[in-house]
Amino acid sequence: MTNSNFQQLANFIWSVADLLRGPYRPPQYERVMLPLTVLRRFDAVLASSKDEVLKRYEALKAKNTPNIDAILNNLAKDEDGRSLGFHNHSQLDFYKLKGDPDNIGRHLEDYIQGFSENVRKIFERFEFSKEIEKLEESNRLYQVVAQFAEIDLHPRRVDNITMGLVFEDLIRRFNESANETAGDHFTPREVIQLMVNLLLEPDTDVLTQAGVIVTICDPACGTGGMLAEAQNWIRAHNEQATVKVYGQDYNPRSYAVAASDLLIKGQKDSRVELGNTLIDDRFEDMHWFDYLLANPPFGVDWKAEKKEIDRWPSFRGQGPNGQIYRGKLPRINDGALLFLLHMISKFADYQSGNKDLPGSRAAIVFNGSPLFTGGAGSGESEIRRWIIEHDMLEAIVALPEQMFYNTGIGTFIWVVTNRKAGHRKGKIQLIDARERYTPMKRSLGDKRRYLDHTALELITREHGSMEESQTSRVFDNADFGYRRITVLRPLRLRFQITEDACERFLNTCPELYDALLAVQDALDSEPLLDWNETWDAVQQIFRTLPDDVEGWAKGAKGTAQKKIFRDCFTVTDPEAAPVIAKRHIKFTLDEEALFPQGVPPLEDEAFYALLGLHAAGKGKHVEYEPDPALKDFESIPLKEDIVSYFQREVQPYVSDAWIDRETLDEQDGGIGKVGYEINFNRVFFQYQPPRPLAEIDADLAKVEKRILGLLREVTE
Repeated sequence: MTNSNFQQLANFIWSVADLLRGPYRPPQYERVMLPLTVLRRFDAVLASSKDEVLKRYEALKAKNTPNIDAILNNLAKDEDGRSLGFHNHSQLDFYKLKGDPDNIGRHLEDYIQGFSENVRKIFERFEFSKEIEKLEESNRLYQVVAQFAEIDLHPRRVDNITMGLVFEDLIRRFNESANETAGDHFTPREVIQLMVNLLLEPDTDVLTQAGVIVTICDPACGTGGMLAEAQNWIRAHNEQATVKVYGQDYNPRSYAVAASDLLIKGQKDSRVELGNTLIDDRFEDMHWFDYLLANPPFGVDWKAEKKEIDRWPSFRGQGPNGQIYRGKLPRINDGALLFLLHMISKFADYQSGNKDLPGSRAAIVFNGSPLFTGGAGSGESEIRRWIIEHDMLEAIVALPEQMFYNTGIGTFIWVVTNRKAGHRKGKIQLIDARERYTPMKRSLGDKRRYLDHTALELITREHGSMEESQTSRVFDNADFGYRRITVLRPLRLRFQITEDACERFLNTCPELYDALLAVQDALDSEPLLDWNETWDAVQQIFRTLPDDVEGWAKGAKGTAQKKIFRDCFTVTDPEAAPVIAKRHIKFTLDEEALFPQGVPPLEDEAFYALLGLHAAGKGKHVEYEPDPALKDFESIPLKEDIVSYFQREVQPYVSDAWIDRETLDEQDGGIGKVGYEINFNRVFFQYQPPRPLAEIDADLAKVEKRILGLLREVTE
């Protein structure tokens, strides 16, 4: 069938949907049109062997033969004599249905029940019985069935490949007409084509070999568009290739569409399953696939699945040579990265030159969140870290905004593999395709842009060549890592006795009234800028109180009284002296534990001060109390020395700052808590200098002149 005839067929089937106006809104047309298209194709495919199947069915039924389905599924054959894997033993077909308008509803139900179990299960997921009843009530059922009876979908006229294209075209049109929900289960065709190119192009030499067998999996397959496009790419490059596809989706209608597509194309070795991939892996017995691709839902809450996911060690992704990710999981309100971990868990182990350890490749669509959400130590960061440190992230492509039907946000394609080519090892390529869109003549929901053929080819070539350009950058894995340290500054307190402070203190600790008078007499009401000296004086005063004046209580109560005293009579003041928290005599640091990569070449005192220990006489050091309000954090690139960075970026601006020693404790021997993030805006940012002031002033003068002219027209 030529392309024009194929389009005519798709257009004709689409036009039948006009009969549904009234009982159905346009987004609901697919509930009727897709099941009937499937049914009509099944009817045409089974026509050549229908008589033989009916005769055999009657004979087997008369003998009460068990497992009739298996026998008749083998007997039903296509035009080339190949077993179809499904059958229909009803006496009815579309022409006979058309011949009895009065009983069309009952007969159509009987016809569907005459199919083998695998087809009946699909129609249960379509929930087509409800639609038959609705169409009968509105007197539309016969009209629609009669129109479909006139559509010739016989394999002699429409082969499996063409029928697949027609089916995919209808899916696309119905999903586009839905607009508000299309993005939940439909990815724009050009995005899928790009994903397939990025996934398969590097393996062209292997995929074009004679006798190659390829397995492809989509764990969030929707209506099966990605699996179909991947198959088309391989078939276009190698007609003799054996391609087995496997998909799973939690949406019953999407599952039914995808499963029907497989039956229509006669792919008995492929499978589509219904179920939630994250907690019910229907391919648990299949431990690896050659290729995986998916467009998981964005920002999906996985709270309901958390208990089961936490119990599945096999769910966590598997890195090269079998390393399992057992780290933290992402936030409960966004499970996108869980799908990637699941896909990685299906990777085959890889060893160069070993056919039994071939490795795997995956492509997945994300929004921007998995790139940078979550700080060092968070679930998202730990997943990024594990993937990058195992050298599995090959490339990320930034797509234009407004590419999807139900969201205008920016999206990204990640290419992940455990068998990078030699020149890609230790490298990550970023491609910025955000400005390579073509505006659409008519918006479809939030989709206002698309990637034309030229853009697809350009991006694919950029990925293949791995050359640096304005829109393609190549980085070392470590370029995206950083160490997060906590920067502390000393608490500085000014002490002053005021009437308000006394009132607050005595409201809480009235038992210390006499003691407070003694402190007030000794220290007066002048502000004091050294809390350390002031506190020593206060303590001395309390020790010299007469026996009949009550002082600090003992134990926890006394500790609480002292805290209340400080809170009431002190305020932070940048001019005050730092508050000393501890005094150390002959204090030593475990330098190797803090700096396993080598102790910084600093003088002892400078080194100690860097970590918050300040000299206070021979062999003595003081440690200041940090001010919580001045606590800050620094993210230091992995490739940079932590001390040099601190001296260059922190100390010149806050000379009294130091590094919190607790943040230098890292289990794997690094310094600081390690995190990974990928910031496209920072990588591809291009500085645009502001316009000259003279030019701006000239424009303002023109505007003012025009406004004055308009005002004169009104007033004159």
